[in-house]
Amino acid sequence: MPATSAQAAPSGPPQAMGWYLALGDSLAAGYQPGVGDDLTGGYVGGVLEAVKAENPKTKLVNVACSGETVVSMVNGGRCAYEEGTQLDQALQFLKAHGKNTRLVTIDIGANDVQRCVSRSPLAVDFACVQQGLGAVATLLPAALAQIRAAAPDAQIVVANYYNPFLAAYLAGPSGQVLAAQSTALQAQLNGIIAAAAASVDADVADVATAFRSSETAPVALPGVGPVPTNVATICTWTWMCTLNDIHANDAGYAVMAATVAARL
Repeated sequence: MPATSAQAAPSGPPQAMGWYLALGDSLAAGYQPGVGDDLTGGYVGGVLEAVKAENPKTKLVNVACSGETVVSMVNGGRCAYEEGTQLDQALQFLKAHGKNTRLVTIDIGANDVQRCVSRSPLAVDFACVQQGLGAVATLLPAALAQIRAAAPDAQIVVANYYNPFLAAYLAGPSGQVLAAQSTALQAQLNGIIAAAAASVDADVADVATAFRSSETAPVALPGVGPVPTNVATICTWTWMCTLNDIHANDAGYAVMAATVAARL
């Protein structure tokens, strides 16, 4: 007797459970002003949805820390972890689960340089910036190398950064000077991130391009008037122009999630 559809054998073996490990700063922690962290939300939550669409038995472990720098990720001091640092916490997890880890995402480095920008008065401490960039250039490749060694078969996606300080454009001539300076510094930081990712054969999620960081054609910003596209985008997808807060809003996090998911 031929088998009915209910009796038919499945087309393939049952899918194994796997892990998605998220690391990084407040963007990976899903921070929103007035709300705080959401370790299952933000862009990480959106990426998890994309992973589970193909691999439903994927579980998330998010060890991100709001305010984390690459220095504190490696040396500790920002958030409390059983293993002492975010990096060590991640490595301990991968020691136990590296063979079953499908994906590792990380964004780190912005806090090493954004602290160097003063908003009142508007100014950039370039010596501070260079020190921060140097720390990212030294510590990020080393951290990624340890992650790669602990999870050689996992996909690693490193997200680069949008530029919240483009919002300074709205402050007039002095703000427009700072916005231009920040654009150059964003390019330096994202170049360092790209080189670090390449050193361990990781993929880069190009958040900077997704946020139209280099597009300067004028567009209408409601309540303001014509501004460069990159400025309007920051005002639309972050809290920078309304709350003077660098973090992405829900729309911005959705764009980040889609940008990471496109690399999967």
